[in-house]
Amino acid sequence: MNRFNPDMTGEPAVELNAVSLRYDTADEVLSDVNIRLRPGSFTFLTGASGAGKSSLLKLIYLAHAPTRGEVRLFGQSTGMLKRRQLSALRRRIGVVFQDFRLLEHLTSFENVALPLRVLGQKPEQYRDEVADLLRWVGLGERMHALPQSLSGGEQQRLSIARALINKPNLLVADEPTGNVDPEMGKRIFRLFVELNRRLNTTVIIATHDLGLIREFEAPVLRLQHGLIVQDVEHQPA
Repeated sequence: MNRFNPDMTGEPAVELNAVSLRYDTADEVLSDVNIRLRPGSFTFLTGASGAGKSSLLKLIYLAHAPTRGEVRLFGQSTGMLKRRQLSALRRRIGVVFQDFRLLEHLTSFENVALPLRVLGQKPEQYRDEVADLLRWVGLGERMHALPQSLSGGEQQRLSIARALINKPNLLVADEPTGNVDPEMGKRIFRLFVELNRRLNTTVIIATHDLGLIREFEAPVLRLQHGLIVQDVEHQPA
């Protein structure tokens, strides 16, 4: 039984219409992909290595533009937007990477605060918010630690906190449990579930961990050789 309750009344948070992606002159890594993810939905993206999961996520968080087809986010066609509009749209998206991508010379607090500093906020504006978020992901005692002194699980939770500091409408995670042990993987997934339920954030997680997928019972989108072979909209509730 699906325990997640997306908003079925409004525009899709993510919509891909006949999207294909090719790098340079190579074969297409994605072919005629059609996806509709509703606001507040929680979706797993799975498939074998090389199936195109990371490429699909990059289209969704606007790191790449499609070779063909249309990407729409929050009702807006991204191909029609100017650079400033795309920047504003990107601020509504949080991204969690498997390799963390933390700045090694910054503390946990400073890594999470960095997106707000880039926007021009002053420490007194974000100090409490950053501290509260670090406590929520279980790093309240590690605020002033540098990334290299953190465990893999702690670094992943820190990267989640950084992705959430702008209160994104959409959270995209690429193999977020790939570098942690199974128990920490469950803990990280519970953070995503809590985020989805409390804030109605749309969540899409690429993972090859079928055990976690079965445990959390969310809809699954499956890729095979760049093609969608299982459509979340047509799964039983």
